Amino acid sequence: MATEDSPHDGPSQPGLTRPALVQAALRVLEREGIGGLSMRKVAAELGVKAASLYWHVRNKEELLDLLTDELMADAEAPPREGDWREQLREYCVRYRRHLLGKRDAAKVVAGRLAPGPHLLRLMEDQLTRLREAGFSDADAAMISYLLGAFVQGFVLQEQGPISASEAMGASRREAATAAGEQFRRLPRDSFPSLVALADDLTDPSTEARFSFGLERLLDGLATLLEEQGSAPRREGTAP
Repeated sequence: MATEDSPHDGPSQPGLTRPALVQAALRVLEREGIGGLSMRKVAAELGVKAASLYWHVRNKEELLDLLTDELMADAEAPPREGDWREQLREYCVRYRRHLLGKRDAAKVVAGRLAPGPHLLRLMEDQLTRLREAGFSDADAAMISYLLGAFVQGFVLQEQGPISASEAMGASRREAATAAGEQFRRLPRDSFPSLVALADDLTDPSTEARFSFGLERLLDGLATLLEEQGSAPRREGTAP
């Protein structure tokens, strides 16, 4: 796929395919993280020159589009069990677990809309469930975006160091404890709420924080559905 934008116009390496390119990029991502992902390193992983890659992707951004979809290849939608709230909760729980299980996956997919076959499968399934639950088409689209953004953003937060001490090797619990101690030492007359809430700000686990945020989102969607007065749509019926 040599184009005017390609930095090299040499021939494609015989036998090099786009799927092979994506799998090589996944291996580099898992080994070195997104900071170490480059066209040169992907080419080295394949044993070819970087020029050969540009017959399949124009640049690194196109490669990230392909990776966004491929990272969802083994993602599974939850079973159709329980009501819409239970199914959406399980969607988010599974999505978070999926992103946490693949190095820097959240950094690749966050904010990126690059629908390939794997993402299309998941998006269609989720949107269909939302419409069947009674949400309007516009709300279903907005909810799908909101839940994805919440999970991706949360994972980015929990995977990033909360302070220099954690970045330098301290555990997250140790870093949070240190922050709590700093809050408690503040002058109470100037920072009464920070002193009083020191434990509440630093004690909860990431699991507790994720669960709290997710349930509040679901509460809001339940209120929206109630205000719309929508009856759940039966599966297979026309919108």
